[in-house]
Amino acid sequence: MPPAQRVQSVDRTLDVLEALADAGGAARSKDLATAIRLPVPTVHRVLSTLAARGIVLQLADRSYSLGPRLVRLGAVAAHQTGAEAQPLLAALAEALGETVNLAFFTRDSMTYVAQAASPRSMRMFTEVGRRVPLHNTGVGKAVLARLPEDEARALLSPPGSYTHLTPPTNLAVLDELARARHSGFAVDDEEQEVGVRCLAVAIDGGPAPAGLSVSGPSSRLTPDAFTEVARSLTDTADRLAARWRSYQTD
Repeated sequence: MPPAQRVQSVDRTLDVLEALADAGGAARSKDLATAIRLPVPTVHRVLSTLAARGIVLQLADRSYSLGPRLVRLGAVAAHQTGAEAQPLLAALAEALGETVNLAFFTRDSMTYVAQAASPRSMRMFTEVGRRVPLHNTGVGKAVLARLPEDEARALLSPPGSYTHLTPPTNLAVLDELARARHSGFAVDDEEQEVGVRCLAVAIDGGPAPAGLSVSGPSSRLTPDAFTEVARSLTDTADRLAARWRSYQTD
């Protein structure tokens, strides 16, 4: 958009919200002002207005955090993003013959926002809106593998036991992340459900870290197909990333 058509106060408000998100969801006004190179009084006025609307909260230590009204906005945005991606997911599901899923990272888990079902009668289903762990899902491990090891380690809690193939320790998860970094894809090898295998790649450029996965019976989604399936996933992930980045530059 040409600079003459932009509203400065809106630009500054969005800068403040993005800086809060970059700071992990909470920060002091002076730190936000430093991060976005605005005067502290300007940032304070923006935060006061947002706090009055419930978009941010002022905490006991006088810092600010992202507020509860953003949850509804985020949920709607995630749903819309998933709907907008649906044609690409459907084309990939048709090409691979297996179910394709899109999930976003949500602080300590992954949330599925869209799915295209396999055309086969025997197929996998994941409820849109369902939250799943990071440590034993393809999408979770794909996103974690993109992070520096210390950041990934900090996001891991003691693994829960889902199947006998679920990684038993965080060290085992970190070993899988190293393999995912090397191969370019992550695998849930019957770790959520016996008989179900999932292959996933991370997507860059989205509104939040995201993962794209294909899931199917382990008898069909076999290791000898991983390289070709990962190539198809990566191609679709790149298309989604390019589309999302275009929105940010409009």
